[in-house]
Formats: sequence, C-alpha cells, structure tokens
Amino acid sequence: MDEKTSSPETPTDVAPTADRPAVDRSTRRAALWATLVAVPVTVAVAGFTFAKLSPDAPVAAPEASPTSAGPRSSAPVEMPAPALAERPGVVCRALVSQLPATVRDLAQRPVTAGAEQNAAYGDPALTVACGGAEPTVDATADVWTVNRVCWHADERSDATVLTTLDRETAVTVTVPRAYEGALQWLTPISDAVVASVPSGGDSPAGCRG
Repeated sequence: MDEKTSSPETPTDVAPTADRPAVDRSTRRAALWATLVAVPVTVAVAGFTFAKLSPDAPVAAPEASPTSAGPRSSAPVEMPAPALAERPGVVCRALVSQLPATVRDLAQRPVTAGAEQNAAYGDPALTVACGGAEPTVDATADVWTVNRVCWHADERSDATVLTTLDRETAVTVTVPRAYEGALQWLTPISDAVVASVPSGGDSPAGCRG
C-alpha cells in the first residue's frame, strides 16, 4: 500500500478560522495614523509643561532718567532764606503764589526755609529764589529773553544759574546739569515773573534786540 505523504501547508493554503481572524488592513492603517499623531502631540505637551515650569530669565530693570517716572525724593530742599526788606518781601510772596505746581514734568517740593520766597521742583531739585539785587553784567555778556523776561546765565560745574536782569527784585533759577536745555525750563517761571514782579527799568541791549 502506498503511503500517503502530506506536504506542509503554505500560508496561502491557510484559511481563516475562528481562532485566527483575518487582519483588517484598514484597521492597521488607522492605528498607524493614530500613533503618528499621538507622538508629536505628546512631545508638544511635554515641551509646554517644561517651559511653564522653567524659571523665567531675569530681566534687567530700566535705568531711570531724571525726568522719567522712577523714584524721586519728596523731602524738603535745603535753601537759604535771607531777610528781605518790606517791598521785596511783598513782591516775592506774590511771585511764589503765581508759580506753577509743576515745571514741565517736575513736581513742586517743599523747602527747608523761606517758603514765601523760595520754591523747588523735582529731584535733583530745580530751585527758584526771589529777593536781592540783580547782578551787573558786561555789555557783551550773553543774555536771553524768555517770555518777555531778560535772563543772564552763569554756567557752573553742576548747574546753570539764571538770574533776571530787568525786574524790580531779582529772581534766580538754578537748573541742575541733569536737565538739558536750561532755558527751556524757564517758560512757566517767566510767566509767573511777568505776572507778579514789576519791571525794574531798561533791560540790557541784548534783551531789546
């Protein structure tokens, strides 16, 4: 009797059974796409979480200029208060009453003495002092007219000192070097001078041109 030889079944000969379900290609493709999408999302979430937990890099604080909104002293400004005769005293009180609450962006500050003849603004302090005689200057000295008031400038290492030359009573304004363009700070003060300090006669030729 001839023996019956059986050959092993090839994969193509194997039919699906209940124990070995056929592989659904569409299912495999969907699973692959889900994996590809999930990986970058997970990486992005991890990166966002790391960024939120990482300490912020220090940011350098901006430097405050004299006219910026940085901290400024409001303490009384030390100023001398020489005794004034009756008439200059009356004129100076009138001037102080006419001075503005601010000079440009500098707020007014209290003074240690002579509130009836002195005023101060900002930090470093721009000061206004009333009283005394006006200086005598050379005919060739530089003078400037600001809002109908004649001023002479004395340039010093730390400030420009400007004094009226055409008023009954002298008014002196000291502008620290920290503030550029000393004459630009005189406008509101000149207006107060015109309103309260009478003219003292002829102004220098340089102010009449």
